[in-house]
Amino acid sequence: MEAKFDKQKKKRTGKILSVCLIVFLVLFVLYWVFIYFLVSMALVPSFMQKLESFDRITQKSYAEQVQSNEIEDHRKEALEKTKAWLKEVSHAKREVISDDGYHLIAEEFLQEGGAAEGHDWVILLHGYTGIKEEMYPFAYEYYQRGYHALVPDLRCQGASEGDFIGMGYTDSQDLCHWIDLVIKEDPKARIILHGQSMGAATALIYSGRPDAEEHIRAVISDSSYTDAYTMFGEKAYDWFHLPAFPLVDSMRLMLLLRGGYDLYDASAINAVKSSSIPTLLIHGDQDRMISAAQSAELYEAASCPKKLLIIEGAGHGQPQDKDPKTYYGEVFDWIASALAGV
Repeated sequence: MEAKFDKQKKKRTGKILSVCLIVFLVLFVLYWVFIYFLVSMALVPSFMQKLESFDRITQKSYAEQVQSNEIEDHRKEALEKTKAWLKEVSHAKREVISDDGYHLIAEEFLQEGGAAEGHDWVILLHGYTGIKEEMYPFAYEYYQRGYHALVPDLRCQGASEGDFIGMGYTDSQDLCHWIDLVIKEDPKARIILHGQSMGAATALIYSGRPDAEEHIRAVISDSSYTDAYTMFGEKAYDWFHLPAFPLVDSMRLMLLLRGGYDLYDASAINAVKSSSIPTLLIHGDQDRMISAAQSAELYEAASCPKKLLIIEGAGHGQPQDKDPKTYYGEVFDWIASALAGV
């Protein structure tokens, strides 16, 4: 009787363990399916648009901006000047192929006379889920000061192909091709990198390359994050109302498998530790998307000639609209100093 009871007990225990194992496997699979979709919701624009996560992120980002008549008036003025300039200026579509075979698109604004008309260039880099047209007001300011401007759509955004937003890492690799294009057109080119948000991180990551100073004379970093891993950790709750751990580490693994790059590599703060290129770091003190403290961290970590400019009353990507006189004055003074030191 006792042996029969033990046998039944073992059988029940075995069933319980089997059920637990099945439940665990189902939950495990569901978790990774969820991570798959989460990565797509954050880094695949076509998927983001289908699920309206793009609109939600955009709306939340806008809601976190500083709303003031001063900023609105400066922005409106900049857009009007840019619109009038675009009707007159000569510009052309340019294209390169990334290392992994994607067609990348940019707009090029050459001074009259082409590359023979001076050798100062700027490459302007937009932010996360952005498009090149957002950087045209910056191109206008540079063009008025005699610069040629190249304004790319970063991979997977705008007219450029790609599977995953690069968070600055794959974008910094793509940037090599744009720099090569400029040098091919103008072997004497003196190139400035000017990026905003993710575009700023792209410029900073590139600046840490051993060969970066061969052609890059200065970097303007506007509203950059220290690294993508930290940024996603901060935004996991803001965007999706989810805890950072273990989601960001799981996203990192999924992105490594699907996208071919590691979030740890999208690190501006590691790059600036080895940079020797003069770098101006700009941030709005009211930035609720990426804290100004991150630019302060970048400033402390940077080994290159550096300056930190905090624009009071500006939100994310708003320093140039909050105080354009100070913004562009500091930018072009910094560049002039960097070029004078070459």
